[in-house]
Amino acid sequence: MSDLQEFREEVRAWLDANCPASLRWGAAVGNEALGDGLYWGGKKERSAATDAKLWLDRMAARGWTAPTWPKAYGGGGLSKEEAKILAEEMRRLRCKPALVGFGLTMIGPLLLQYGNEQQKSRFLPEIVRGEVRWCQGYSEPEAGSDLAGLRARAVRDGDFYVVNGQKVWTSYADKSDWMFMLVRTDPDKPKHEGISFMLIDMDQPGVTVKPIKLISGQSPFCETFLEDARVSAEHVVGGINNGWTMAKALLGHERSMISEAFNESEDKNELVSAARRYVGVESGGRVADAALRDRIAQLTMDKLCLELTLKRTKEAAKLGHQPGPEASIFKYYATELNKDRSALLVGILGPQGLGWEGEGFDEDELAHTRAWLRARGNSIEGGTSEIQLNIIAKRVLGLPD
Repeated sequence: MSDLQEFREEVRAWLDANCPASLRWGAAVGNEALGDGLYWGGKKERSAATDAKLWLDRMAARGWTAPTWPKAYGGGGLSKEEAKILAEEMRRLRCKPALVGFGLTMIGPLLLQYGNEQQKSRFLPEIVRGEVRWCQGYSEPEAGSDLAGLRARAVRDGDFYVVNGQKVWTSYADKSDWMFMLVRTDPDKPKHEGISFMLIDMDQPGVTVKPIKLISGQSPFCETFLEDARVSAEHVVGGINNGWTMAKALLGHERSMISEAFNESEDKNELVSAARRYVGVESGGRVADAALRDRIAQLTMDKLCLELTLKRTKEAAKLGHQPGPEASIFKYYATELNKDRSALLVGILGPQGLGWEGEGFDEDELAHTRAWLRARGNSIEGGTSEIQLNIIAKRVLGLPD
């Protein structure tokens, strides 16, 4: 038996013995898990001995919440082949991720790439163990699409920077412990050159968070107000006035993460199951509407194409290629695909897809309606679709301004 086969057998046995039944896809999830059963961690998360917390602790002890990160920073230190085996065995046993969040998908990879030793040793082990939850402070009321036009200001005061300004669309800021953010540190430089990338503790005077409710009735988004908030000079990543380089690198990670999240969130049989229930079936079990069958087949093929392309990109990343402007293609395509899918699903439900609350609708029907409304925001978060198309035109296709 090869070393990799032995590793596979070990992983399979360990996962089977240690992943709680409630933390497997398709299992009923109780109040111990967040929303769909995925655990985000952080100091504001429930600390009771729940299945989700138990699963996190077990995986983090092996570094498998971040399997390819170096062991020196709490990661698993696995090779790309071993990490692939771990992912395959988790899918085979339908194990949910032990931990999700911007720490693993955004700020962690950026610190590995650009952080100094003190920053990596300080923050990465906490991320792996799920002890801290992160949010992103980029957009501002007057600097969303034009991110480089941000006005939040940081002024040096001894060993600290004093920050004043406002951030908006700060996902999960009300649940987060730390925020990675862009601030202006030199207003006299050209707007792309006077920006710095900083890490700020949210639990301090001067940081105020207000949730923003969307048309769907709920939202992860918040406004974040900074009034004389303080950031240690040790928590500037990449050097003063080098924030735009950090921003571009992190946006690549974010857009890849968003496209992967859309790609992985769908139940592959959901459209077919809904069509059979609300439209009916022909002999042989086919959906009783040829045009609808074609639309479902097209969406399924489009999703598979995105899935395969993302897999190629992930393999390239393991060889050292960092996400570049091509991440805008993934984000834009995944956004449109998710919007099309949610619209088709509500259309399949017919009148049952028009419910908001009250009698006459079951929980799944109401959830689909709200998900369809929520999907409208996909074209804004992580950079608007218009911005993605501009990046594709200029930096991928090389078209003139």
